[in-house]
Amino acid sequence: MKFHFLKKLILSLALSFAAMNSYSQQTIADATDLTAYNNALNLYNTKAYAAAQKTFESVLKKASTGSNLKADASYYDALCAVKLNQPDADSKILSFVEENPNSNKKNTAFFTVANYYFANKKAAYALKWFQKVAADELSKKDQKELNFKMGYCFLVTKNLTLAKARFLPLINDAKYGNDSRYYFGFISYKLEDYGVAESTLKEIADNESYRAEISYYLLDISFKAGKFERCIAVGLELLPTLDKKFTSDVSKIIGESYFNLKKYTEAIPYLKGYKGTKGKWNNTDFYQLGYAYYKQNDYETAINSFNKIIDEKNKVSQNAYYHLAECYINLDKKAAALNAFKSAAEMNFDKNIQEDAALSYAKLSYEEGNPFQPVSEVLQNYLKAYPKSKAYKEINELVVSSFLNQKNYEGALTFLSEKKSEENIALSLEVSFYRGIQLFNKNEYQDALSYFTEGKKSEYLEIKQKSHYWEAETTYRLENYREALAKFILLNSSLKLDRTDDFVFIDYNIGYSHFKLKEYEKAVAAFSKFLQNNALSDPIKYDALIRLGDSYFATTNYRDAITTYKIVSNHLNFGADYAAYQIAMSYGFIDDNEAKIVFLKKVLNEHQVSNLKDDALYQLGNTYSKLKDHKNAHIAYDRLVEKHPKSVFLSRSLLRQGLLYFNDNENMQSLMKYKDVAARFPNSPDALEAVANARNVYIEEGSLEDYVNWIATLKFINVTNSELDNTTFAIAEKKYITSKVGEEIIASLQKYLREFPEGLHQIKANYYLGDVFFKVKEFKKAITYYDFIINGDLSEYTEESLNKLSQIYLKEGNFNEALPLLDRLEQEAYVSENILFAQSNLMKGYYETEAYEPAIVYAKKILQRDKIDTTIENDAKTIIARSSIKTADFNTAEAYYSEIEKTANEELKAEALYYNAYFKNQQKEYEASNKVVQKLIAENATYKYWAVKSYVVMGKNYYGLDDVYQATFVLENVIKNFKEFKDIIQSAQIELDSIKKNEAKTNNSVTPEKQY
Repeated sequence: MKFHFLKKLILSLALSFAAMNSYSQQTIADATDLTAYNNALNLYNTKAYAAAQKTFESVLKKASTGSNLKADASYYDALCAVKLNQPDADSKILSFVEENPNSNKKNTAFFTVANYYFANKKAAYALKWFQKVAADELSKKDQKELNFKMGYCFLVTKNLTLAKARFLPLINDAKYGNDSRYYFGFISYKLEDYGVAESTLKEIADNESYRAEISYYLLDISFKAGKFERCIAVGLELLPTLDKKFTSDVSKIIGESYFNLKKYTEAIPYLKGYKGTKGKWNNTDFYQLGYAYYKQNDYETAINSFNKIIDEKNKVSQNAYYHLAECYINLDKKAAALNAFKSAAEMNFDKNIQEDAALSYAKLSYEEGNPFQPVSEVLQNYLKAYPKSKAYKEINELVVSSFLNQKNYEGALTFLSEKKSEENIALSLEVSFYRGIQLFNKNEYQDALSYFTEGKKSEYLEIKQKSHYWEAETTYRLENYREALAKFILLNSSLKLDRTDDFVFIDYNIGYSHFKLKEYEKAVAAFSKFLQNNALSDPIKYDALIRLGDSYFATTNYRDAITTYKIVSNHLNFGADYAAYQIAMSYGFIDDNEAKIVFLKKVLNEHQVSNLKDDALYQLGNTYSKLKDHKNAHIAYDRLVEKHPKSVFLSRSLLRQGLLYFNDNENMQSLMKYKDVAARFPNSPDALEAVANARNVYIEEGSLEDYVNWIATLKFINVTNSELDNTTFAIAEKKYITSKVGEEIIASLQKYLREFPEGLHQIKANYYLGDVFFKVKEFKKAITYYDFIINGDLSEYTEESLNKLSQIYLKEGNFNEALPLLDRLEQEAYVSENILFAQSNLMKGYYETEAYEPAIVYAKKILQRDKIDTTIENDAKTIIARSSIKTADFNTAEAYYSEIEKTANEELKAEALYYNAYFKNQQKEYEASNKVVQKLIAENATYKYWAVKSYVVMGKNYYGLDDVYQATFVLENVIKNFKEFKDIIQSAQIELDSIKKNEAKTNNSVTPEKQY
């Protein structure tokens, strides 16, 4: 397009001379303004627009209103504004037209402004002014110019139909013909009017200016007409000669032509040669390349193209996902294939592909597990969608199996009950047993019982007898020992299966039942029989030995007890300190005090951590006392007082030291010990005994008056009222011991406390009342009485009160109150179970209150114990792992979760597997991480939180493996299907947004801002 500046200049000069001639008729008064006007016009013609405008503005202010000079100055002022791109330029032109409606410059003004914007490549602005031009007032030449320029502006602003109409009259014009023909043909091509486009463009195919473009358009028209052989031939000939800007698109046409002719090997290099639109491919581009590799059985490479297809649902994507799934199947990546089949099955563009994909999705869900739906639901959905499918019977049979594989026994029972048949009824009895085991493992014993009762009806011997066994075990856990014993004995007599697995523990359980019922001789027989099994694990073996020893001990068969305990003691683990202590006590009962001393010292010296050390010291002091070795007795008692200031034996040790000193005529030393007991343990039986013994010392010393003065300071001594005190309490205590829990007991004990607020038995009365209210679950009332015990001096009831009171606060979730009590219980407890109870709940309490460091300390204490239940052990490891996550100690967390995974069940197993996958992802072990996620899904998908959380890890793994489809599929399905887990949804959305943003850089089909 060429512009004739010289002609325009001549036209401007002519206008200038015309103006001068016009102005020569003005008065002499206007001569100065005319001179200024002419100067401004000269500046305008030399493109000094800013200077010209200032002069035109000056003329405007001085020229007479309505004069030609003022009108012309206004005209050129507006033109200067246009040339200078001033924001008010448009309004100045319009003002000129409004003020001078009859000016012969109006049409010229519109045309001039339009041409200016056109020359400056501002098509939209130019078009606005071209449309104001009155074409019939223009010369034929200018009309052609107007049509051409308006056509071009319409083309640039994408008004193709209007543009086409402007170019059509010009295609045979001498000046505008070739350009108009090219644009007309190009627009026809864009409007997909390929016949017109081809015929038009061929007429100027040899035009040097447009040869490259026309060659491409004609080639593309041939491609769209399905002339693939011709496209290949012409394209291959053109490719080496083309400008670089066309080589990518021509390569694409050649590649697609080969593709459409099913020559996939030949297609691949040309499809790869395509650079995309602005460097981006779309989903169809990825599909064609992927399919070409797929047809060559190059599944890995095919996947790398197919898996870029995201964010669209159409026939292309349905085909792509189906073939992507087949690629995964051929590479034995079934879990990945599952997702691709799901995507294909959810689209209905091709019904055959949809049904086939749905069947494959259902079968793979059964084989591999399904991360987004219960497998049973997937299978049932297939049966509903395709009731006439040839695979209907096969899928129907998989439904129950899927429930069982997912451990959804409750769902299986519901399904079986809805479709009753002989086979289903028989199967439901077996499933009932599995449901019972599931509830048992959750400590829901009462609920588990009915399922075991159902399981006993099974015709399958193994299920029947296992149901009998677990029914008995559940009854035992419910502390119905007599009933449990009867069930174990009945099963034992009728057992027809080998004593393996569950049944190996029958004699152990029978022994424990007898032990709990205090039938010790029968317990001996059962434990002895159980111990004949050589395949026992150490913890169970040593526990049975200890209980066998306890049974001998309880029946005063001390020598057999010693023999049994020694087996345990010699191994220095699994209760070895308890065994050594019991050996010592057994020797004491057969009057072998020297041997007793040896084993008491063994408890003290060979066991760094033991809660029996104060017991051993107390017994050591007693034994030395018995042997008249008062020196060593005092050493033992003094060590107990020094090392175990909260021991329950403290008051008894001081009391015994008082007796020793008295017997050795060291009366002052003796009196000091008795007074110590009375001061530190008022109201206790030991305090009363200390007062009585001190009386003897005072009598011996002849200081009865000092005695009277001393006891006057003791509030718990009321000699005159003591008999009534004892009698009143004895009545209340008898009701407590012999009667069932009820209002009568409470009333009797409360009466005692009212009448004797500082009575001799107030500690015991408060404890009894707390115990009664605890048993009837009136915990608020129990608190008052337990508080009295624990806030008083140490007594035999302190330990149990601490235990019960901490239980109450733990039930309420009141850790602020519970934690100090548990801390005391750990320090003061005598019973090993109470120490473990305190430590385990301190561990949990500190974790729940976000005190992670002390939580870890207590967890490690528990793990250092010789013998702990697997559940408590897992609890401790779990607390360490979780706390380490919270404190960002990921190495420790990984180590402990790895340990947990080996022994955990149910939800804890799912949690451990999740972190296994998480840490592998962090270490960029993406394949290994995905395998762990698949294991979690297959075995523990019922624990949805951890399963869904693991899917986010899986999405990150797939992206790490450059599998964009799988990554986005997994994350999108998490967001779509699991709205209840807001924290996980947020995490998935962040990952998905990041992936979309990154992929949008190279894929036109991806919408990065898309929200789900």
